[in-house]
Amino acid sequence: MPVKKFSPVTPGTRFRVGNTFSEVTACEPEKSLLAPIKKSGGRNKDGKMTVRQRGGGHKRRYRLIDFKRDKDGIPATVKTIEYDPNRTAFIALLNYADGEKRYIIAPQGLKVGDQVVSGSGASPDTGNALFLSEIPLGSSIHAIELQPGQGAALARGAGTNGVLMGREGRYASVKLPSGEVRRILLTCKATIGTTSNPDHGLQVLGKAGRNRWIGRRPRVRGVAMNPVDHPMGGGEGRASGGHPRSRTGIMAKGQKTRNNKKHSTKLIISKRKSRNK
Repeated sequence: MPVKKFSPVTPGTRFRVGNTFSEVTACEPEKSLLAPIKKSGGRNKDGKMTVRQRGGGHKRRYRLIDFKRDKDGIPATVKTIEYDPNRTAFIALLNYADGEKRYIIAPQGLKVGDQVVSGSGASPDTGNALFLSEIPLGSSIHAIELQPGQGAALARGAGTNGVLMGREGRYASVKLPSGEVRRILLTCKATIGTTSNPDHGLQVLGKAGRNRWIGRRPRVRGVAMNPVDHPMGGGEGRASGGHPRSRTGIMAKGQKTRNNKKHSTKLIISKRKSRNK
């Protein structure tokens, strides 16, 4: 998916880099697969703000996505490739042979008119959902389940994919987009291919107003606050602020946050690569 740089007709378009949406084939979503979204604005049940920098934004409706791919053996035809405001990847509308319609996360390269199928015995083609026990080693996969039948949990964002490294006993070794290598049960499903919209990260919003449309409110840097408001606040002049940390004092860089007593820790073969080297 290419991106385009806008001509500086207005201040907001001077630095804007946007998506061309050349893969998208439909403007209107399937009405039967829409659900309302309730916004909290970062407030809890008492109306107290518990998450900052949230609120506003354009009204959205949720697209019901089939993460389980449990219509095994029934072929489906891709009707449209659509934009989903709730996720970074595009979605594809499938028309099944029995008349049912469902949305899935669109893999890169999937086109209108293509046939996809899920379940045991399906060919390892782009868009097909198979069990990890049947996927060829070295294949790129996305929408990976962590528990059988639970639905896709891993590699769902734009341009992401995992790699099936090997199989041993009841488990498959999968390299995740973060670089972590993890064991996942062979009875879990995954979809062949890489998720669509790989150039999502190249976009530049161009102006603060586009952030407000998304639902993000302005954020004040900690070093610009007073000591009473932030651990990094205060100081004479433009003080650096000390060790990077959150407003509540949690270290922002380097501190380990994972609980090593989690049951799933033993399934991790190698951790993701550290960026602070």
